Amino acid sequence: MSVDETGMERGDAGADEPGWDVDPDDESGAAVVAAVGRQIRAWRESVGLRAGEFGAAIGYGEDLVYKVEGGRRIPRPEFLDRADAVLGAGGKLATMKGDVAEVRYPKKIRELAKLEARAVELSAYGNSSFHGLLQTAEYARALFAMRQPAYPQDEVERGVAARVARQSIFERSPAPTLGFVQEEVVLRRPLGGKMVLRRQLEHLLQIGELRNVTVQVMPTDREEHAGIDGGIQVLKFKDGTAVGRSDGAFGGRPVSDPKQLRILELRYGMIRAQALSPRESMAFIEKVLGET
Repeated sequence: MSVDETGMERGDAGADEPGWDVDPDDESGAAVVAAVGRQIRAWRESVGLRAGEFGAAIGYGEDLVYKVEGGRRIPRPEFLDRADAVLGAGGKLATMKGDVAEVRYPKKIRELAKLEARAVELSAYGNSSFHGLLQTAEYARALFAMRQPAYPQDEVERGVAARVARQSIFERSPAPTLGFVQEEVVLRRPLGGKMVLRRQLEHLLQIGELRNVTVQVMPTDREEHAGIDGGIQVLKFKDGTAVGRSDGAFGGRPVSDPKQLRILELRYGMIRAQALSPRESMAFIEKVLGET
């Protein structure tokens, strides 16, 4: 359940698309992009092409070529594919797509994505917005755009791309067991506008139909609520280990100690018991969609 990105960073467009700048605070990521840029420049010079000629051959502007070669711009996958073909690199440049793909996303998100990619079970409760794995690109963009102090547009797009990329977890085989509990208020709060919310609710219903996914709603009128201290997430792995985090426990830090994890699991279990059942929740989401 991924969302394709639109727009091409082409030379004839004359503009840099947001979301592909190098994060100067990500030293390891910047080092990868710089190394890839040096390789591209070496191959270009070895065949005697100027930057402008090379850019024209692959459909990108000269300025963008210099940015990529100088390690200031993350090359898109198609940039590397075309560069490989034009420079006769025999696949050596194209194989770098995997290296730069991760670098585009913030370091802390890369670490979270690696954990999610290993998880065989994920349990999450959210009380302020839809969980990142459930968000549409436009809903995620609205969240990033409304943060204060305001994020630069490039940082907004990097965040959106990273959030959408994590949703490849829904396409894994064998499929992990995924459980989400969302507050009713999240379903009704029109962040980004009513149409953004409508499409988000429709997306949520589609995800809820997956056999390995459980979606539940916590009604606002509940007199008892085990999640009053904030969101919870627990990931379990094939080797029997696990990691969890809660806004209202252990200083909000990730924990892996069995005793601490047990506390989070007990709280999440109570939250699930207090929420609507999965069948009731799907009907409730359809009702809210009809009212939106």
